[in-house]
Amino acid sequence: MRFLAVLLCALPLFAADQKVVLRELTDLLAIPNLADDTANITRNAETIKTMMERRGITTRLLSLDGAPPIVVGDLKAAGSTRTLAFYAHYDGQPVDPAQWKSAPWTPVMRDANGNDVDWKNAATLDPEWRLYARSASDDKAPIVAMLAALDSLRARNVKPRVNLRFVFEGEEEAGSPHLAAYIAKYPDVLRPDAWIICDGPVHQSRRAQLAFGARGVLSLDLVVYGPVRALHDGHYGNWVPNPIVALTHLLASMRDENGRILIDGFYDDIVPASPAEKAAIAAMPPVEADLRREFQIARTEGESLNERILLPALNVSGIQSGGVGDKASNTLQTSARAAIDFRLVPAQTPESVKALVERHLVARGYKIVRDDPGAATRMANEKIVRVRWGSGYPPARTPLDHPLSNEIAALMKRAGHEPVRLPTMGGSVPIYLFQQPGNTPTITLPIVNHDNNQHAANENIRLQNLWDGIEIFAVLFENLEK
Repeated sequence: MRFLAVLLCALPLFAADQKVVLRELTDLLAIPNLADDTANITRNAETIKTMMERRGITTRLLSLDGAPPIVVGDLKAAGSTRTLAFYAHYDGQPVDPAQWKSAPWTPVMRDANGNDVDWKNAATLDPEWRLYARSASDDKAPIVAMLAALDSLRARNVKPRVNLRFVFEGEEEAGSPHLAAYIAKYPDVLRPDAWIICDGPVHQSRRAQLAFGARGVLSLDLVVYGPVRALHDGHYGNWVPNPIVALTHLLASMRDENGRILIDGFYDDIVPASPAEKAAIAAMPPVEADLRREFQIARTEGESLNERILLPALNVSGIQSGGVGDKASNTLQTSARAAIDFRLVPAQTPESVKALVERHLVARGYKIVRDDPGAATRMANEKIVRVRWGSGYPPARTPLDHPLSNEIAALMKRAGHEPVRLPTMGGSVPIYLFQQPGNTPTITLPIVNHDNNQHAANENIRLQNLWDGIEIFAVLFENLEK
């Protein structure tokens, strides 16, 4: 290991270089990037392809009918027989422009007080400034950081020691519905020796983070039915069943106020955490008190945020029925609807969870239907629930003591970015696809700030996180063994 080289990689970028990086990032952020916006998502892919080719990376666009292209770039290292793939995605979440302080695809720099700043003409760039735009952090910043890291190596006439492959997907935020088909069609490209997933935020303590897995996910749409037409609740309330009340009781039967899932048998398949995973959790910096202040909450569902990620979760992400405020009316609604997502841990699967949930619904007296019920079904059943399952996938983990895990962690530590080792992320990424078929090691290396408003309005990237990310990628590109 060349310790001097590691130190050189860890030196801060010059201000001029930082502005070059920001110009490239803002140009990329200015392109709208919803996965179903075919014209713009293709523009994103072509732009990234050009950015990579400009750096001498052999690049191509993988294609599949009805899917955004996957951008793949290869940078070969002389004498290396090992290929490490670095993954990120270039698509972003949908936006509601009315909730944004500025247009979502018009990048704006702001200082720590939220004031707009002219970074292009600034003498220096404050590392606490933030760049605001959709996908500023999730997930275009890592793409630009990787390319800037290659620029820093080239400026010192240093070449990677291992074969690098860059894989940038265009529909991760839509659930990666075509990723499995892509992997099946291009196994020679999408089956490297290991994957490094560059998505998600760093630890809430602002320390760098390595995650060795991700929880699985499964979505569920429930509709509970009331009268066939809306009724005056003075005339018929407390006689005709209220679907809103029925739905809230049904949801309360599925989880308690502390997040414990009440569905019979839900925890039976869980594999206990290993000693190494428990030790990693115990070593993580405590952040609960700071986060309670940041979120302005007086209580949490359980005490330990770190231990929570080793358990499954049931979250209600939306309820819809009737109106409130100036849209409220004294009406019994015809139905009430809820959106639910489950987070899964080893060895739960979407199929096993579906069976448990539907058994719970039946035990609560509900008739399960897949479409809106007709008159005969309504009259024959006291309780009816429409169940529609969304996409889902299982959890996955790579051992914390895997040789690649130790190699990456050691390089980051020697470069001044000792990572928090996270057994699994709380969020979900289809890591199981990357691991197939031979349990390929897959490690998540995020670089963006934890308070980046990911998936929400006013998404941002903190500049220091961007600079740190460039340094970390440069260290890895130079020093990972061939």
